[in-house]
Amino acid sequence: MDFDYAALGLKAGIEIHQQLDTAEKLFCHCPTVLRDVEEHNGEFFRYLRATVSEMGEIDRAAREEMMVMRPFSYYAYDTTCLVENDEEPPAPLNPEALELSLTIAKMMGMTPVEQVHVMRKLVIDGSNTSGFQRTGLVALNGTLPTGERIESICLEEEAAQRIKDQLFSLDRLGIPLAEITTAPDMHTPEAVKSVAAYIGMLLRSTMQVKRGIGTIRQDVNVSIAEGARVEIKGVQELRLIDEVVRREVQRQVNLVAIKDKLLARNASVDEGSHDVTALFKETGSSILKRAKAIHAVCLRGFDGLVGCEIQPGRRLGSEMSDYARKCGVGGLFHTDELPAYGVTEDEVAALREAVGAGPNDCVVLVADTKKKVICAIGQIRRRAEMAFLGVPEETRKMLEEGSSAYMRPLPGAARMYPETDVLPVTVTNAYYDALVLPELLTDKAGRYVQETGLDASLARQMVYSRRCGLFEEAVGRGVKSALAAHTLLGTLKELSRDGADIAAVPGEALIDLLVRVETGTVAKEAIPPVIRALSKGVDLGVAISAVAPSVSREEVRAIICAAIAEREEFVREQGMRAVGPLMGVVMKELRGRADGKVISELLKEEVGKVV
Repeated sequence: MDFDYAALGLKAGIEIHQQLDTAEKLFCHCPTVLRDVEEHNGEFFRYLRATVSEMGEIDRAAREEMMVMRPFSYYAYDTTCLVENDEEPPAPLNPEALELSLTIAKMMGMTPVEQVHVMRKLVIDGSNTSGFQRTGLVALNGTLPTGERIESICLEEEAAQRIKDQLFSLDRLGIPLAEITTAPDMHTPEAVKSVAAYIGMLLRSTMQVKRGIGTIRQDVNVSIAEGARVEIKGVQELRLIDEVVRREVQRQVNLVAIKDKLLARNASVDEGSHDVTALFKETGSSILKRAKAIHAVCLRGFDGLVGCEIQPGRRLGSEMSDYARKCGVGGLFHTDELPAYGVTEDEVAALREAVGAGPNDCVVLVADTKKKVICAIGQIRRRAEMAFLGVPEETRKMLEEGSSAYMRPLPGAARMYPETDVLPVTVTNAYYDALVLPELLTDKAGRYVQETGLDASLARQMVYSRRCGLFEEAVGRGVKSALAAHTLLGTLKELSRDGADIAAVPGEALIDLLVRVETGTVAKEAIPPVIRALSKGVDLGVAISAVAPSVSREEVRAIICAAIAEREEFVREQGMRAVGPLMGVVMKELRGRADGKVISELLKEEVGKVV
């Protein structure tokens, strides 16, 4: 999948949505904490419908979401309130969140708006109990060091977390979210990934953003010269961004090629559909057998193209199936893939004859209730007719490993309308100019190398770690940077993999342990077992006494002498080469109660006396 992106005219931009780590939510005073669903103390449901805009229009994306009316259920908690339930007006805009979003804007050289006006963004997919998402424009026109433009930054409320199907959890709803939108200035997949990485670094530099999967999401906008703008939502992993772009370019190139073939074949889409339910009365297909209605539509000149792969794991038929699912059906069959799924060759031949299909035509089948089938056939015809235009403008969702599926049309201007329950907030130049910018993580990594002597690779890992603050405090108390970094980055990770609850280890106890190791009162080898004890709630002093009681230098010497005496013949034969094997024996005996350097030093002394 190697393309000449310049020749294709690739344009790409990204929208980065980052949860802000504030004490309260954006429009209420609830804490920004996530809960286990088992802790919910209430549940209710809503039907959501689109409202008309000030111009009397319904947004096209919302209109499609209303094709199937569904009840949405919500879990409430003792940490959520009536604002999340949409049973109480919102509180004023969270000032902490606004200041943080303005700080991010200033870091990118943006111009703040004079007043932040909150708008309602129509969303009726169940992720907002109100049927809309509140959002406010904060700043415009920034530039990254590499030249890419930042169009805007908005402050908006996070959506509810989908648990399953139409069930949502309200703990996430309302967490402040910074939405950063770039211009379509990237022209290679690698450039998109690079810009996303830089903005992610910038956001983490504030030290006030949430961390973990789902706390930052990228929506990628992609188009090629002969294609159209497509928005791919929900890219959560940085490693997949360039692959998402590559696969979308591949999809658009293939859709353009399909368009050219269809035009060359003088292809067409039949009007209406054929009721072929009786044709499959005795079918062996379990799906068709239990359907109340089976309808078919003939796509003239589409033979071989509906089954054509347009990106890994996806075909033109997959695109049609996405549209059909909006009507509540499970999917479709088409003659590019039949006979299969229990449908025989004779049934395919009878189907072709029933709809008057020729050798160059493709027939698409849908099976379900009559109402759903008629709706789905209409959607399939709609998507088939779009194939003559090449690439439709769409909002899509990312699938595993970077392919994508249709979600809804791109929203239009009718999606936004004013929020009358939240007053505007004035942003003065004096306030904006006084905002203090944080140190960039890249600069901080360089400072660690210069000031503490830490390896450059470790320094970069450290500044991106959640334990960066612990590292600075430990070094400030005299702990060597390498010891602090290896413990915080390596030891804790290994213990976590082994099942230790590292989150339960108090930061102050961890630093105190490192200080004791640095001063020689606790052996370095005792660090893992002591931390494991701390993870179980044991006090540091008790943990050290139980796991690694210290021994004196003379006690270590006595243990070494005893080990040498038991292996005197071996020691005399091997000479100083015996130090290595003996080191393991003594270390096992002491079990972390003495520093490895001390043991090595004394071993060399005592072995030297024997040889």
